[in-house]
Amino acid sequence: MDIPSGILLACSLCLLPGFGNSFNIDTKRPQIIAGSRESFFGYTVQQHDIGGKKWLVVGAPYESNGQQKTGDVYKCPVLSDDHGNCTKLNLGRVTLSNVSERKDNMRLGLSLATNPRDSSFLACSSHECGSSYYTTGMCSRVNSNFRFSRTVAPALQRCQTYMDIIIVLDGSNSIYPWVEVQHFLINILKKFYIGPGQIQVGVVQYGEDVVHEFHLNDYRSVQDVVAAGQILTPAPGHLFTCSSEAFRKGGRKGAKRVMIVITDGESHDSPDLEKVIEDSERDNVTRYAVAVLGYYNRRGINPEAFLNEIKFIASDPDDKHFFNVTDEAALKDIVDALGERIFSLEGTNKNEISFGLEMSQTGFSSHVVEDGILLGAVGAYDWNGAVLKETSSGKVIPLRESYLQEFPEELKNHGAYLGYTVSSVVSTKHERIYVAGAPRFNHTGKVILFTMHSNRNLTIHQALKGEQIGSYYGSEINSLDVNGDGVTDVLLVGAPMFFSEGRERGKVYVYTLHGNLFVPSGALVDLQSYQNSRFGSCIAAVPDLNQDSYNDLVVGAPLEDEHQGAIYVFLGFQETILKKYKQRIAAADLAPGLMYFGCSIHGQLDLNEDGLVDLAVGSDPGCPLPISSAKIMPKFFQEKLVSQQSEPSFLNNHLLSNGAAGSQYPRALKRCQSWFSIEFHPWLSIEFH
Repeated sequence: MDIPSGILLACSLCLLPGFGNSFNIDTKRPQIIAGSRESFFGYTVQQHDIGGKKWLVVGAPYESNGQQKTGDVYKCPVLSDDHGNCTKLNLGRVTLSNVSERKDNMRLGLSLATNPRDSSFLACSSHECGSSYYTTGMCSRVNSNFRFSRTVAPALQRCQTYMDIIIVLDGSNSIYPWVEVQHFLINILKKFYIGPGQIQVGVVQYGEDVVHEFHLNDYRSVQDVVAAGQILTPAPGHLFTCSSEAFRKGGRKGAKRVMIVITDGESHDSPDLEKVIEDSERDNVTRYAVAVLGYYNRRGINPEAFLNEIKFIASDPDDKHFFNVTDEAALKDIVDALGERIFSLEGTNKNEISFGLEMSQTGFSSHVVEDGILLGAVGAYDWNGAVLKETSSGKVIPLRESYLQEFPEELKNHGAYLGYTVSSVVSTKHERIYVAGAPRFNHTGKVILFTMHSNRNLTIHQALKGEQIGSYYGSEINSLDVNGDGVTDVLLVGAPMFFSEGRERGKVYVYTLHGNLFVPSGALVDLQSYQNSRFGSCIAAVPDLNQDSYNDLVVGAPLEDEHQGAIYVFLGFQETILKKYKQRIAAADLAPGLMYFGCSIHGQLDLNEDGLVDLAVGSDPGCPLPISSAKIMPKFFQEKLVSQQSEPSFLNNHLLSNGAAGSQYPRALKRCQSWFSIEFHPWLSIEFH
């Protein structure tokens, strides 16, 4: 039948997404749940449902357990008489077997992931190996009763700090000023985990007489060794006749042997040097040699012969065991590098660098999938990063070679940070495809879509690349099934440091699924206020907020309004997300003093039992007020549509289009959570004439 043009116009207007509705936000009634500011309570937050009771699970990565800042996780009831009375779960006391018990600053609660299928959740942190802060990472799995069930640590290797280290100092007067040598000694000693069953340190000065300042078994703590090192005075003389003897005094069977030689000149017993090196090789002594060139540079002497001798002293290869500094003051510049080289020997059987998973920081990001847990490991493979998987049947750790297709060997020193964030999508074939961001790849960032295989290989299906240096493209990722058919419609990639109009405004890229590939589809539009905002620091996919049958999106901009922060609500429609935001919620509209509002967002549950999904939003109020409350009230106002006759079949849910979205947290200060309940008032009348 023919439809009059007036009806076509009216119905077309009705079907336009977002037409005839708006969001109204009640910002007058905040509710606060307090936590410790010092513990960074609220750095992460997840909504959690156990047997119908609603909770917020809140990370506090600086929480103390005893004398150590291990970090911890709190459970906070939402609707009960105990509202705001959060309880610490004491996960920071969890230990791992066969590793150092030193756990200070392990940052438990750095990432959180909930599993609604069994009401469990995962809390991850770094875990210290020996006294080094380069960590394999660990996660604690907590069951539906908020009890620790098991540790997840797929990258864990035994942190063997069973080492005997001899430091050999040149006591000659030419190495000047001596205080710089003392500073170097003290700083390197502080990097060692000294104690029973761990590292022992002895110090020898070679002079006219070899002086054993202290033997390997003289001191049992870092404090005692440092105190002894502070009173050393130079003792001039010869080099290296003491190497084997030094390990016999207090040395332990089975301990790795390491020698560090610091000198500024050639030895006086060089005829014996070759024999000494042979003995050291026989005794499996790993030798690090530091050449101080101050004496040569001050007098304009060619140091070639000296450098050749020191390289001969150092174990092979030279690039791993030989250091040279321009003068004594520059010794401080090699402390970290030398400490890392020595640390790389722990847990290895060869005198070589093996930074595979030792510094992986597994659990930096986490994502629950059907058959297990994805864990980002940004420090794996020399900080190029990796993604690991823990399943009930075992762990999957892809080999370094698996990533070479998109992370070539020539860029290995760039530190791509793959695994900074992890997520997943579902293809048109209903296959689960994993997604991981590498925000430092080639300085512009990259995102890969891949599948893992049990043989430690992976298949990379697609790679998306950032466009601007330093934008941190890929530091935040989320996906959205807009129409709820089980297939991912939209992939969103954040570049929160994207620079535009002279400001660090941020950008969120939109990719839509076409066939088996995600293709660029523009970017989300924020306030366009030309200010530092870091829009895209957090991207959160949430269920349908406004009951229009489409799932929605929320994006955080924690630096907007002079770091007060804001969040943006974007609406899903059909199989895409509308680029223009539907609602901007500023921290200033909620409560005074809020800062960094929008740094973390999560929204999956109906917290206040009104039948609608609620949001939890992180902020820092500048005071111990970690959780505030407000209400979002989308109201549909009366519209008069003028037409000649009606056709009810044209009036459907699409005219009630509205939404919002939620995602993971950025690595920024996040201490407060604001949860929003949504009241839905479908006040709509249509008059036909």
